[in-house]
Amino acid sequence: MKTQLSVKSAVLALLLVLAFVISWELYLRHKGVEADYDDGPELWAYTRGQVYEPADKAVVFIGSSRIKYDLDITTWEQQTNTRAIQLSMVASSPRHMLTNLADDPNFKGKLVVDVTEVLFFSNRGNASPDAGIAYYKGRTPAQKVSFDINKPIESRLAFLNERNCALNALIGEMHIPNRPMVYPFLDFPIGFGVTLFNRQSKMSADFVADTNKQNQVKAIWGLLRNDPTPPMSGKALDKVMQSVTRDVARIKARGGDVIFTRTPSSGFFLQAEHHMYPREAYWDRLLKETGCKGIYYADYPGMASLTCPEFSHLSPADAIIYTNNLVAVLKRNRTWGL
Repeated sequence: MKTQLSVKSAVLALLLVLAFVISWELYLRHKGVEADYDDGPELWAYTRGQVYEPADKAVVFIGSSRIKYDLDITTWEQQTNTRAIQLSMVASSPRHMLTNLADDPNFKGKLVVDVTEVLFFSNRGNASPDAGIAYYKGRTPAQKVSFDINKPIESRLAFLNERNCALNALIGEMHIPNRPMVYPFLDFPIGFGVTLFNRQSKMSADFVADTNKQNQVKAIWGLLRNDPTPPMSGKALDKVMQSVTRDVARIKARGGDVIFTRTPSSGFFLQAEHHMYPREAYWDRLLKETGCKGIYYADYPGMASLTCPEFSHLSPADAIIYTNNLVAVLKRNRTWGL
């Protein structure tokens, strides 16, 4: 009798859990949450392992969130017949990623480095790259197998979305009043960032159509106005330029090549960037000291006319336009045999 009751209890518990999971999944879908991939160290490390493809078959991209949104990987691959290996990280500087590739004697490929000045020319935004690099170097066979098992499940179930549905994300929606000296939770709305398996980020159709959600993100960027950190200059800037130049030289010495890009921004974000990071003192100097080519979006009408819905990233439709124009510039300049 006790055995029968135990079996019935276990079955009932299983049914309750299943009912909860199905209900939660349906609720999230109703709210507009899409099934996507967690953009953590596991996915980054998996992608990092692909940089050894022949140089005529792939191009590696590093940067911050803008190039993750603005480079439409499908368009790039169709137009160039090369793979786009996306290693950029949200809210991160690409400098430690650049050093990681420069330190790797087996990397001899083509590299695009996107520059978001407030992150590139600073000592912030290194935590996520450092975590990804450490995970890549220390991955165990068990972790690789776990990733392979998890990825098909993760792509089908919205409730596995770490960014919007995990406990920390739900706590962030509680909107606890701000307190002195406590930085508020960055409450990005659902649909602002959907991550594909190739690590491209995109805005959902719902986000693109909803100006209220766009204004919510604009308000978050507005918090940057309260940042007391001055733009990097003097010896600190010299040190960054020297480090980047050294890393670029090591990649080129092995037969690789590096190009810098500057992707679009709009509104007060762009105005602040122009004021805080004058082009001649940062972008122009970067190209001069590294000896690299650069593609600055404002120099090309097809890119300069693009507007970011929330001031800092392109919509999926405009990402296709940006990518087509980027490829056109590279082909026109006969870059990398594209």
